[in-house]
Amino acid sequence: MTATVEDIRAVLAEVQDPALKLDFASAGMVSSVALEGDRAVVGIELTTPACPSRAVIARSIETAVGKLPGIGGVDVRFTAKVVGRPNHPSNPRLPGVKNIIAVAAGKGGVGKSTVSTNLAAALARLGTKVGILDADVYGPSIPQMMGVPERAASVEAGNKIVPSIHHGLRVVSIGFFVEPGGAVIWRGPMIHKLLTQFIEDVEWGELDYLIVDLPPGTGDAQLSLSQLLPVTGAVMVTTPQEVSIIDVEKALAMWQRVEVPVIGLVENMSGFVCSSCGHHEEIFLRGGGRRLAARAGIAFLGEIPLHPSVSRAGDEGTPIVVRDPESKVAEIFAGVASAVACSLSVRNGPAQGGGKRSSKLALIR
Repeated sequence: MTATVEDIRAVLAEVQDPALKLDFASAGMVSSVALEGDRAVVGIELTTPACPSRAVIARSIETAVGKLPGIGGVDVRFTAKVVGRPNHPSNPRLPGVKNIIAVAAGKGGVGKSTVSTNLAAALARLGTKVGILDADVYGPSIPQMMGVPERAASVEAGNKIVPSIHHGLRVVSIGFFVEPGGAVIWRGPMIHKLLTQFIEDVEWGELDYLIVDLPPGTGDAQLSLSQLLPVTGAVMVTTPQEVSIIDVEKALAMWQRVEVPVIGLVENMSGFVCSSCGHHEEIFLRGGGRRLAARAGIAFLGEIPLHPSVSRAGDEGTPIVVRDPESKVAEIFAGVASAVACSLSVRNGPAQGGGKRSSKLALIR
């Protein structure tokens, strides 16, 4: 007696995805099942191209399906499709953007924009469509850090803004529309109006991830963003020393208040690495970010060392992930991107009910 395609599908309904804690059938991940002679060919569509469990998934399917009668071998073939946040009827903005990630910090000078640009570049290297919204109105550093665009930002007929393209990423920043060296001297309502325009009047198109680089603190831009957009999650950036940790704790309290989930914490400038000898010197001590993450019950996403190549790459307009993707620092950023993508795929998955959140943030004015 030889197993049929239906028998194989029945077995797949009993094998669980290790992250989603659902069987592959219930999770909607079985894209195809076929028999080629005595070999079973199973197509699995992962919820993110960053999935770290491919080998585990393949082995579990090979073991389970291989026990069926007449099956001489099992081929597991993977594809990937980023799982998006559910559309909120109360906030339909940016329906073509699957995930909106706020990159935030409690204070300035911690390298938040460096994390934003390299996180975006690392996610794009996974084969996803990524954009960057520079919401740091008073200190927009994204234009400098992304360099000369392949296509400059423009305004089309009907006043629609077309993002610039940098290293394959769609980017919008107030820095594109002010004179070099010019200061933006605005009160809160003007910031809210600008962010509304950057959200509603920009042709973002279809994106898997939109990275929003926020100014430091817990002010107008953060509150406006939480009111204007259904943010999927926030990534917090800190340096190791206590003076930075204190401010991050305040920012965590703000995200909790506006009901935006925190994906995790990145510790930047986690020691200086000499480019000549490789010696690691802990300028700001070490481990403050990891301890805060444990205390707050959030994921610790990684430690980014203070390396001259990172700041040089940013100053020269090419993120280190783009300039030197095989470097140690780029590998760390890739790990952060993978952790963020995996966290969102689980958060958006059916096991979590689509990551719904209420509209209580309307009370924060």
